[in-house]
This record gives sequence, C-alpha cells and structure tokens, in this order.
Amino acid sequence: MQNLFMTASIQSPEYQHVLAKLVKMRDDAGLSQRDLAKLLERENSFVWRIETGKRRLDVVEFLWVCKALGRNAEVEYRDIIQKIIKASKVAKPRKNHA
Repeated sequence: MQNLFMTASIQSPEYQHVLAKLVKMRDDAGLSQRDLAKLLERENSFVWRIETGKRRLDVVEFLWVCKALGRNAEVEYRDIIQKIIKASKVAKPRKNHA
C-alpha cells in the first residue's frame, strides 16, 4: 500500500493549493506582503515565508489571515479542500519507493 504521508505536507502538491489561495486572497485585497504583515502585527518577512512555503501556516493563523483580509475563513477553507479533492481525483498515483 502506498504511503501518502512520506512527503512533508508543506512540500506536497496539496499544500500548493493552500499557498495559491493565500496569494490570491492577498492580491484580491490589493495588499502587498508587507501590508498584510502589518495588519497581522507581524514582521515583514512573515507573509513572504508563508507564501513561499518556507513556513507552515496553521489553522488559527489561517483564520487570522482571513480576518485581516476581510474573508470568511470557513468558505475559503472549504474552497481549498474542494480544490485538493478535485486535483487528487485527476492526479496520477504516486509510486511507492519502499
């Protein structure tokens, strides 16, 4: 049986949907990374590290980002999950190298 948990989630194709959503929400709000960091009362590199996959965003931080951007976290989370599920239905199965 294939082990789907061998890759760190932050490096997974699924997590790329999370990153794309975060960038799109910020862009749609017309904010720079620096602007969003300021709204979150975080250092300037905070948003950059998340958007480039250098730092994982936990669910509570996702909620804070959504609030700062005036977005409904539940709706945005559901959208991410639906995109991941849809992508997994068309993706080729990963080979098990064990």
